[in-house]
Amino acid sequence: MNDAYDRRLFAGVDIGGTTTQVVLCDDDLNVLDRAETATPADRGGRAMIRAALDVLAPLLEHTPGRLTGCGVGAAGVVDSATGRILVASDSFTGWAGFGVTEALEEALGVPAFLDNDVNAFLYGETSGGAVRDERDVLGITLGTGVGGALWSGGALFTGPHGAAGEIGHIPGFGDLLCSCGGRGHLETLASGRSIGARYAERTGRRLTAREVAQAAERGDEDALAVFRAAGDGIARAIVMTAGVVDITTVVVGGGVSRAWPLLSPVVLASLAAEPPVSGHPVRLVRSGLGSDAVPVGAAARARRELAVGAPA
Repeated sequence: MNDAYDRRLFAGVDIGGTTTQVVLCDDDLNVLDRAETATPADRGGRAMIRAALDVLAPLLEHTPGRLTGCGVGAAGVVDSATGRILVASDSFTGWAGFGVTEALEEALGVPAFLDNDVNAFLYGETSGGAVRDERDVLGITLGTGVGGALWSGGALFTGPHGAAGEIGHIPGFGDLLCSCGGRGHLETLASGRSIGARYAERTGRRLTAREVAQAAERGDEDALAVFRAAGDGIARAIVMTAGVVDITTVVVGGGVSRAWPLLSPVVLASLAAEPPVSGHPVRLVRSGLGSDAVPVGAAARARRELAVGAPA
């Protein structure tokens, strides 16, 4: 389209426990503008959607084009078919059961689509990130928690119950209590919150994951041990996934992935020592979109759903 005012726009929203990010993309998923705001997670679903709409409105006002669809990536277990949040962590109030897409469609007058944040992350990375156009990918996000998602045959594979690829809550990684109430999950080793907790257990000092990474870079042996445990756990989860679904391309994102120089050598060394049963080498890459991955992926989902002849 030659006239910028006729071009299609897609909004992507990432609703996290702390921050809500919004991007406005064109048909090629180029980010035309972005904004963020604090997530009012303690004030309920309607307040969270209103916060997203309040930062989206100025972007729409100043960007030529017509909004065609809106995608949302949200923390928690979601029902993409109905556009509702099924399960949310205790950091959210009034989020479980909330109809996200209904609220957005009512406010914006365009179709809206909901995914959990890790699925949206993988949409973003396969649409325009580090694994663009790959047909089979395991996506891992290392943030407050640990999430996983599968891309198989060029499409998101969620499984019959929507939990395919959720490696963060696979047991077998020790006996530590997880935030979900279970024990020995990967999240107890590799999430940002857990990296801080594991360091505190060793030293009595409470640091954030970023501060633990900085200590490791200075040669702090306790910090290095925490990251070795995280990297070994991630490698084991990759091998387990590869043994079940034979996917060996892996993209990693989330705040903890900023410590890539600490994590990736450990993961790769563990994979070399214990490779997937197929013998095929793992291709391990860091997110190409960074903090834009979830909102851009949400916009990509909306674009895909609304494309002529696209699968539902």
